[in-house]
Amino acid sequence: MRRTFAALVAVLCIGPLAACGSSAADGDDDGYRAGQTHQPYEVPATPLTDTDDQPYSLVEDTDKDLTLVFFGYSHCPDICQIVMSNLSSAMTRLDEADRERVDVVFVTTDPARDTPEVLRRYLDAFDASFVGLTGDLDTIAAVGKPLAVHVGAGDKLPSGGRDVSSHSSQVTAITADDTSPLLWTQDTSSADFAADIHTLLNEG
Repeated sequence: MRRTFAALVAVLCIGPLAACGSSAADGDDDGYRAGQTHQPYEVPATPLTDTDDQPYSLVEDTDKDLTLVFFGYSHCPDICQIVMSNLSSAMTRLDEADRERVDVVFVTTDPARDTPEVLRRYLDAFDASFVGLTGDLDTIAAVGKPLAVHVGAGDKLPSGGRDVSSHSSQVTAITADDTSPLLWTQDTSSADFAADIHTLLNEG
């Protein structure tokens, strides 16, 4: 699985990201249960819009030591719900000191249907502290690209939205220096998330 994921990341890496690699895939002991380390990605500062209709940048507005970012959509029938449920459960596994140092951000890949109100209701079912972001689909795709996150336009649906099942499903770690050094695959358990979050927060 790790080698398969490393190959996927290599395909998604474009331009200056083409040199990214995974020490875990190379067999190094990086201290993480499930996290995939890589050459740190530069996080784009382009603002999106949060559920309070305010600008939110993954650089300017992430003031915690660690921010976990997942791109998905509320109408997703399976993977998105599983990942968000595991993240929610992982937060409950952290002690209070660690929990206060972490934010979770959900970026919609279906802004036509995921209005701020829809996003807020969706995220509140997992954790009311989770941040939801929306915006123009092209801008969302541009924010995801430097993080090796693919956001497809999808096929237009009769409802007016789009079938946006074509999107990357990893969870991205953004650290206090505004880079992303680590990813988790969609099948990471809540226990592994929690263990890796604790390790990442306490490195050094």
